Amino acid sequence: MMLNQPKIIALRQSLENTIVGQSALLDRLVIGLLTGGHLLLEGLPGLAKTTAVKALAGAVHARFQRIQFTPDLLPGDLTGTDIYNPQEVSFCFVEGPLFHEIILADEINRAPAKVQSALLEAMQEHQITVGGVTRPLPPLFMVLATQNPLEQAGTYPLPEAQLDRFLLHVELTYPSAEDELRILQRDRMGNAADTESLPKVDVQTVLAAREEVRKIHLDAALERYIVTLVGATRDIAHWLPDQAGMIEVGASPRASLAIAHAACGHAYLQGREYVIPDDIHAVAADCLRHRIIPSFNARMEKVSRNSLLQALLDAVPVP
Repeated sequence: MMLNQPKIIALRQSLENTIVGQSALLDRLVIGLLTGGHLLLEGLPGLAKTTAVKALAGAVHARFQRIQFTPDLLPGDLTGTDIYNPQEVSFCFVEGPLFHEIILADEINRAPAKVQSALLEAMQEHQITVGGVTRPLPPLFMVLATQNPLEQAGTYPLPEAQLDRFLLHVELTYPSAEDELRILQRDRMGNAADTESLPKVDVQTVLAAREEVRKIHLDAALERYIVTLVGATRDIAHWLPDQAGMIEVGASPRASLAIAHAACGHAYLQGREYVIPDDIHAVAADCLRHRIIPSFNARMEKVSRNSLLQALLDAVPVP
């Protein structure tokens, strides 16, 4: 029995009433919440990345912390550090913002590599090691990071090892003219992005929902389809001879796990207890986009990752 499914679906619907024109983004945010995965949100300023994350945090009774990444940030500013207490003549550990449950890493690519690397252990192992002592992070812990794809001055591109830690890489687009008009009208009425009216779910409900998502049925044929799809990124010439050599590095087995988890979360949001091919298609590109590296030829011919992935999705037969 999916006892918590109606609560999560109601939460998702209420987010739609708060954030206009970013339906796919809201789906991905809730999928991340349901699977415990981290999200990288990429889009131009003004597309409601930060607003959507704050709306999600406002709908969950969880500890939320926004971190503005800047070039002068230090690793200890995230993890916390040992502070000397002269009264007790000893050091005591002061927790950093990463010990909250929902983390908004705003403009994550503005911090240097040593700060970005402070997130690696936290995102993968859900723990932080400072001064030789390892401390666990909250069970709900998830990182929602944003970055601007155009502005490169003063930024530090995320290394592949860190990109691989993100369950989904979500690219945001402009809203339609109708949605933008609704945004304008809401703002003029003074109720833009109102999170106070959202139905609240507590941490235990989210954790229970995660257990239910793990029980979503994924047929063996669909498991093989996911593995075949990920494998196609490593041998694109087999499926698309005319695109041979366009992908320099394909996705790792972690991509197969990401697609399976995200597809189960997508099925859960649709009110089902089983995965269908449409669930896989809905999340596959977001799971693979940041895990493949186009070749030099692809970049010279301006062949995008999205077009390569869509071509593979069309080429690999659906069971």
